[in-house]
Amino acid sequence: MTLLFVWSLLYTVSALTAASPAPVPSCSLLGHFEPGFQADGDFIIGGLFPMHYRVEPPDQNFISKPAASECWGFDSRSFRWAQTMRMAVEEINKSPNLLPNHTLGYKIYDSCATHVAAQRAVLGILNGPAEAHSSVCSGASPLLAVVGDSGSSQSIVVSRTLQPFRIPMISYFSTCSCFSNRKEFPTFFRVVPSDDYQVKAIADLLHRFSWTWVGVVTEDDDYARFALQGLLREFKSTGVCLAYHEIIPKVYNRERILEILNVMKHSSARVVISFAGEGELYPFLREYMDQNITGIQWIASEAWVTANLFTGSEFYPFLGGTIGFAIRQGKVTGLRNYLMSVNPLRYPNNPLLPPCSGQEPLQEQHSAYLNTSSPRVTYNVYKAVYAIAHALHSLINCEPGKGPFQNSTCADATDIHPWQLQQYLQEVSFTISEEAVDFDMNGDSIPSYDLINWQRGAAGKIEFVNVGLYDGAKEAGNELFIQEEAMIWVLVSVCSDSCAPGSRKAVRRGEPLCCFDCVPCDDGKISNQTDSIDCTPCPEDYWSNVARTKCIPKAVEYLTHDAMGLTLTVIAVVGACLTITVLAVFLYHRNTPIVRVNNSELSFFILLSLTLCFLCALVFIGEPTPWSCMLRHTAFSITFSLCISCILGKTLVVLAAFTATRPGNNIMKWLGPKQQRVIISACTFVQVIICAVWLITAPPFPYKNTQYQRSKIILECSVGSDRAFWCVLGYIGLLAALCFVLAFLARKLPGNFNEAKYITFSMLIFCAVWLAFIPAYVSSPGKFTVAVEIFAILASSFGLLMCLFAPKCYIILLKPHKNTKQHLMGRINIK
Repeated sequence: MTLLFVWSLLYTVSALTAASPAPVPSCSLLGHFEPGFQADGDFIIGGLFPMHYRVEPPDQNFISKPAASECWGFDSRSFRWAQTMRMAVEEINKSPNLLPNHTLGYKIYDSCATHVAAQRAVLGILNGPAEAHSSVCSGASPLLAVVGDSGSSQSIVVSRTLQPFRIPMISYFSTCSCFSNRKEFPTFFRVVPSDDYQVKAIADLLHRFSWTWVGVVTEDDDYARFALQGLLREFKSTGVCLAYHEIIPKVYNRERILEILNVMKHSSARVVISFAGEGELYPFLREYMDQNITGIQWIASEAWVTANLFTGSEFYPFLGGTIGFAIRQGKVTGLRNYLMSVNPLRYPNNPLLPPCSGQEPLQEQHSAYLNTSSPRVTYNVYKAVYAIAHALHSLINCEPGKGPFQNSTCADATDIHPWQLQQYLQEVSFTISEEAVDFDMNGDSIPSYDLINWQRGAAGKIEFVNVGLYDGAKEAGNELFIQEEAMIWVLVSVCSDSCAPGSRKAVRRGEPLCCFDCVPCDDGKISNQTDSIDCTPCPEDYWSNVARTKCIPKAVEYLTHDAMGLTLTVIAVVGACLTITVLAVFLYHRNTPIVRVNNSELSFFILLSLTLCFLCALVFIGEPTPWSCMLRHTAFSITFSLCISCILGKTLVVLAAFTATRPGNNIMKWLGPKQQRVIISACTFVQVIICAVWLITAPPFPYKNTQYQRSKIILECSVGSDRAFWCVLGYIGLLAALCFVLAFLARKLPGNFNEAKYITFSMLIFCAVWLAFIPAYVSSPGKFTVAVEIFAILASSFGLLMCLFAPKCYIILLKPHKNTKQHLMGRINIK
C-alpha cells in the first residue's frame, strides 16, 4: 500500500506540473520496476504471471534500511504461461488478417503470487520504462489492456488499480465469483469460469458419491473465501455438512499447519475440499506427507488440480485418487517448439529465469515447463491475448454507426484509449481452435470443466486422467457426466452411516444435519428408501411387515375352526347329542311316573329348546356375515327364552300342584296344558317382538375392529344397537329370575321327588353363568369375546340339562325300582 501511495503522489505531481508553465521537475524511481520480458509495438499490453511461488520479506531490524522483498521458488508452469503470451503476440504480429499494418508490444511482470508483488508489478506496467542508471521517470505508457493475474486476490488488487484509468484486464485463472459484480469490477474480464459454477460442480460430485461429511482447507485470500461462501450455499440444497474449515496461513507457520493436520487426522470426515494455489499448498502437503496421513479423498479446485508440481512419485501414496474440476483444455499449435527455443543465454540479466547454464535438459529439470500435452491455463492465456487483438482489430476497422459506438465516429488508430477497447471487448466474438470465445454481461466466459482424476502413471508418477466433464450450459440435472468405471478414489465420507429401509433419520441435538441416528420405524409405519427423513403410515387395512419396509394386508382375526373353535364346536355337538339322547330316553319311558310327573310335554319342550341352544352356539363360529350376525343373536335369544319359558311353566305347575292339595284351592284348573302352552308362547313371543324391532331398527352387522389391536383386523359382529342387545339379555334374565324365585318358594314342599329343588339349583347356575358373562364379555379382546359368549351359552345349557334331567335319568336307568307312583308320593319307604 506504501508503493500505491508513492505512485499516486508521483502521478498527481506529474499531472499538476504538466498543467503548469513551470519547468518539469524530475522524479526518482524507488525500487526496481523492470519488466521480466518486454517488446515494443504500436499498442502495448501488460502481462502478470506468478513466476515465483512466494515472497520472502526482508529482515526488519529497524537499524538499517530494509532490503527489497525477494521472490522465491521458481514456477516453471507459470513461466510457460508467460512464454505463451509472448508467442501469441508474435503470431498476431505476423498475421496478415489480424491487426495488419499494426504491431502489439508487451510488458510482462512477475507477480510472485502475492498482493504486494502484484501491486508493484501493475504500477511498473503503468509507468514508462526507465533507462539504465537513470533517475528520471517518464510519463505514463500507452497501455491498452492487461492479461492477468492468476490468483483472485492479486487480480482484485490489479483490477482496482486499473479502474481509475478504465484499463480493461483479462484474467486467465482468477475464478472468484466476486468478479461477476460489474459495479465493483467494471473493467474485469476473464476466460475462465466463475467459481459459482465450480462449487455447483463440486456439490453435484459430492451428491453423486454420497459424500455428505466433508472438511475444507483453503488459503487465506478472497478466492478461497468467496469459494467457501458459494460452497456453503450449495451444501444447504444438497444435504452436505461441513465437518471443519481450516485456513492455511499466508506466511508459512509449521505450528499452525500441524494444528490443521491434527484436525484432519482425528476428524471422521474422509473427504477434504481444498481451494488454494499450488504455492500455498506445496509446503502444506509436504508436511502432510511427513506426518504420514493417508485415507483422505482430496477434491482439488481448478487452482491446483493440474499442477505438475505434485506429479512426483512420492506424492501418489498420499494424493492418489484426487478428484477435481479443471479448466477445459485446448490446443495451442507450435507451443512446444516455441518453448524449446527459449534459451536463458538470450536473457543473461533476466531475473525471472532460473539459474542455469542453458545446457540442462528441460525434461528433467523443469518438466512442467514443457508439459503441453493438455494445455488448460496456457490455453486461457492464449485466448486472452487473442481476445484483446480481435477487440483492437474491430476498434481500428470499425464502421461509423455500427458496433458499440453507434451514432458516433470510430476511434483514431493513432490515439486509442483503453475505455474504447473495453467496449469492443464486451462485444468480442471469435473462434479459436474450434471454440467460440465471448463474454457475457458480467465479463464471464462459458462455464465448462473437465473432471480430473489423479492416477498412477509410468514410474509411479501421477497422471491427470480425464474422467468426465461439467457443462454449465446444459439443463439442470444434466450438467455433470462421469465415467465412474475409469475413476480411482479412496472411500466414502459420511458422519453417520446411511439408514437402511425400515428406519428413519433422527438428528442428534447440537450436531450438523449429516450426523444422525437411525431409529426403526414405529409399528404400522414403513420407509422403503435409504436415509428416509420420516416413516410413512400404512393405510387403514394394512400393517408394516417385520422389516418395516412395506405395508402388508392386516391379518383378519375371527373365531374360526382353529383349536379353540374346534373345541367349542365339539362341546356344542356333544351337548346337542346328549340332549337328544335324554329326549330319546324320556320318549322311551314316557309312560313311567317320573316322566309323567309335572307334565311330560314341558320336559320334551325343554329338551328340544336345549338342543337348539346347543346348536345355536355353532352359528357364532366362522367368518361374520350380515346374515350370520343377525341369526346368531336372534337364535340365541329366542331359543333361550323358549327354554326358560318352559322351565317357568314347569315351575308354576309344580308350585300349583302342591298348593292345590289344600281344601278349596282350584288353581290347577288355570294351569292346564292349554294354559301352559299359552304362557310359554306368550313369554317367547315377547322376545320375538324385541328381536324383530332390533332387526328392523339397528340390526347386527359385520365390523372390522382395528382399534383394539392395530396390527390385526378383528372381524366381529357389531350388535348394532347396544340397547336392544342388553334388552334381549335383560329379558332372559328377567325370566330366569322369576323362575328362580318361584322355584325357591316351592323348594321345601313335601315329596320324594320335589322338582322345584332342581329347578332352583339350575336357575342358580344359569344366573351365575350369565352374571359372570357380562364382565368377561366386555373385557375380552377379539375373537375371545365370541368365545366367552359361546362358553356362556354352553355352560348354562349344560347346567340346565344336568340339573333338570340328570336326576331323572339316574332313576330311569339305574334305579328303576324308584320309578313308581308310591315312591314319588312318599307312601313307601324304599331303601
